[in-house]
Amino acid sequence: MASSQCCDNPPALNPAAGEGKVVDSFGGLKAYLAGSEESKAAVILISDVFGFESLNLRKIADKVALSGYFVVVPDFLHGDPYTPENTERPLPVWKKSHDPKKDFEEAKPVIAALKEKGKSSVGAAGYCWGGVAVVELAKAPEIQAAVVLHPGPVTVDDIKEIKCPISILGAEIDHTAPPELVKQFEQVLTANSAQVPHFVKIFPGVAHGWSVRYNHDDAAAVKSAEEALGDTIDWFNKYLK
Repeated sequence: MASSQCCDNPPALNPAAGEGKVVDSFGGLKAYLAGSEESKAAVILISDVFGFESLNLRKIADKVALSGYFVVVPDFLHGDPYTPENTERPLPVWKKSHDPKKDFEEAKPVIAALKEKGKSSVGAAGYCWGGVAVVELAKAPEIQAAVVLHPGPVTVDDIKEIKCPISILGAEIDHTAPPELVKQFEQVLTANSAQVPHFVKIFPGVAHGWSVRYNHDDAAAVKSAEEALGDTIDWFNKYLK
């Protein structure tokens, strides 16, 4: 069951935000693209329930691109992000139309399109709702590196099936993925006979959603979000380049 924290601090949305561009179809999905198409390493960012027009998410995409990646932010929500103001469609109802595990199938053509463009390595990072999809990609494995930030409903059994290097960044204040569960994830990864490289970190004093839904006027919040982004880029640098 999704926590109400999934909906806290809804982000500013802007279809024209970012230094990159929006295309009508990349692997069959509308997407925001950033970075050099000449790069051999690519990163897919999978949004939370608020979708790919999030101003902060696009800023993250641009910063990842500056580290030498071609970045794709697909619209896995098909123009239908969760809208808190729509009281006739609360989150449990909205979720019936949006199963993050279905993104796993929709991501395959995106990855294929990246390979067709000559990308030799592909990583993915997912936020909350999007973290569930990234875990599915890492189980396949369809990607070479994964980062999951304040994940949505992910289980210990899911983590047991991880097959590519994964970084899990959790929040101290999180009802969906509480620190106790994130620590269990770490124990499972450590015990994994496949010796999957992993990095697990719990950020103190922050709540679910902190890495992508933060207030730019809150210096502490910005610092924690930038630290999470730094950890994300470091992980990709280690396993995609």
